[in-house]
Amino acid sequence: MIFTEIKLKGAFVVELKKNQDARGFFSRTFCRKEFEAQGLDPNIAQANISFNLKKGTLRGMHLQKAPYSESKLVSCARGAIFDVIVDLRVNSSTYRQWAGEELTEDNYKALYIPKGFAHGFMTLKDDTVVSYFMSQFYEPGSEAGFRYDDPAFGISWPIKPVVIADKDKNWPNYV
Repeated sequence: MIFTEIKLKGAFVVELKKNQDARGFFSRTFCRKEFEAQGLDPNIAQANISFNLKKGTLRGMHLQKAPYSESKLVSCARGAIFDVIVDLRVNSSTYRQWAGEELTEDNYKALYIPKGFAHGFMTLKDDTVVSYFMSQFYEPGSEAGFRYDDPAFGISWPIKPVVIADKDKNWPNYV
């Protein structure tokens, strides 16, 4: 696995190191030792999958509040997404900054998202499947979020949302 820190402190793009032969390739998608060596949270409490029918489906911006804050490892198993994170760690040098990364079935990248970040994505193709590894169990009472178009962040989404849940449309702006 190849870890590349992005502009937001503590967030990484994780690329697969492929062992290829005539059959195709084999690669590790997670390794506790490699995550620990990078100083990243190696705990996986649950794994989730998201199937999205339409290009332009937007999910986000979501997070869990302390003490249920979670790290995530997000990848795209089929289709393509524009994955967005926002640093909400008040004492961070990148506080209130956002970053986006295209994750596709062809580029074999994942995004490591540390605790204290909000997360969302937009599908760039129909029938997109997104995989998540989470460091914490989902706790409904600690769920939080803000609007995907909150002017406080100025996130540049690649296309206009076509499908978005009422919950995500109705999150308040970040205060």
